Amino acid sequence: MEAISFLAPDQKILDRRDQIVADLADLLPKERLIHRKTQLVPFETDGFVAYRRMPLCVALPETTAQVAAVMKYCHRYQIPVVPRGAGTSLSGGAIGQEDAVILGLSAMSTILDIDFMNRTATVQAGVTNLSISDAVSHEGFFYAPDPSSQLACTIGGNIGMNSGGAHCLKYGVTTNNLLGVKMVLVDGTVIELGGKALDSAGYDLLGLICGSEGQLGIVTEATVRLLAKPEGARPVLFGFDSAESAGNCVADIIGAGIVPVAIEFMDREAIAICEAFAKAGYPMDAEALLIVEVEGSEAEMDAMLADICEIARAHGVKTVRESQSATEAALIWKGRKSAFGATGRIADYICMDGTVPLSQLAYVLKKTSEITDSYGLRVANVFHAGDGNMHPLILYNINDPEDAARAEAAGMEILKLCVDAGGCLTGEHGVGIEKRDLMCHQFSKADLAQQMAARAAFDADWLLNPSKVFPLEGRS
Repeated sequence: MEAISFLAPDQKILDRRDQIVADLADLLPKERLIHRKTQLVPFETDGFVAYRRMPLCVALPETTAQVAAVMKYCHRYQIPVVPRGAGTSLSGGAIGQEDAVILGLSAMSTILDIDFMNRTATVQAGVTNLSISDAVSHEGFFYAPDPSSQLACTIGGNIGMNSGGAHCLKYGVTTNNLLGVKMVLVDGTVIELGGKALDSAGYDLLGLICGSEGQLGIVTEATVRLLAKPEGARPVLFGFDSAESAGNCVADIIGAGIVPVAIEFMDREAIAICEAFAKAGYPMDAEALLIVEVEGSEAEMDAMLADICEIARAHGVKTVRESQSATEAALIWKGRKSAFGATGRIADYICMDGTVPLSQLAYVLKKTSEITDSYGLRVANVFHAGDGNMHPLILYNINDPEDAARAEAAGMEILKLCVDAGGCLTGEHGVGIEKRDLMCHQFSKADLAQQMAARAAFDADWLLNPSKVFPLEGRS
């Protein structure tokens, strides 16, 4: 798959590769600079494995001071820098390029402070998402954003892509749970935005940074919000005879003012894939499955589920199965959380990330099937239905160029469909390279020019993650 282009590498930088490596080696501990080609192979791609680029080298600093030193050097010699967390990006956001230094933050993995009084945790950017909840669970707290890759993905990457997860319906995505950052600018300057307070003075630069895909600076530390664990939580499976019925049910649940902690959707293809892996007891005769989780006291959960079940019955629900134990609840979620990995066991896939208004869910699901059918491809739909964040997994053979081209073309049509239905190109995976050339479908030239002007205020020379987010043509 070579439809997506990268910026042409700067030959002057390539010619200076040995000197650049030697200079960076003086700024970092010996084991923190990777430059031999055999060692660089794991860094030539990320979760968007259809594209690969071998970087110039990889720097793995351990401190903010080391990050600043690398950034200052690269700025002085106009060397592009690509930030990277755990490399789980599904939009190609962490893929490097031949003349770029990948600046990986995986070695910055220390939890610096836990403040239960203020309900905050301050962590280095390489700390994994799930490890925050693990560190505070003994006191009855947790960190709310829970992307499916939370066992591996890092806070720095979550901030870059404004990641969400199954429980974002109630608790919001990363930006709703981020209080402060320490960030290194392109020239090596270190700044701090926000802190432990719930609000801070001045412009909301923190909101600008979250979701900026590493193009405004390198976040090295973050202060995040901790929440008290709910009294109880209960997931329920609902099986429907059609995807349209399930989609309409979701819209009516939210329209009724009910806010479960999560509403997840799977179609028949996804149900079969996840059940084969997790053995979660999903209804195999259903065309669509909803996992609806509520939380609170037993009385609160009973009342909320009664209302939800009434709405589901109005949409012809065929199967209702309420979890009866913590073990069963964990198994239900194991199937959903394993969806991407389980799909990877049977086929290569492209995972889309468009978001649509809830009123358009049924329509977009129907059109998605029509699009993939027209290309002769299979699709497994599994997504965060409560906020309309769709994740159709388009199955294809990566070793067949024609099949790969069809999958990419189908994906682009689906993303345009999401925009045309009143939604947007990405809910949590970011734009990266995957959706970069569709930004013109979402935004006007004036819209893009304003966004690029904001970006240029931080990085006028486009050194940070330069091939990503914005179309390559028309940049100033």
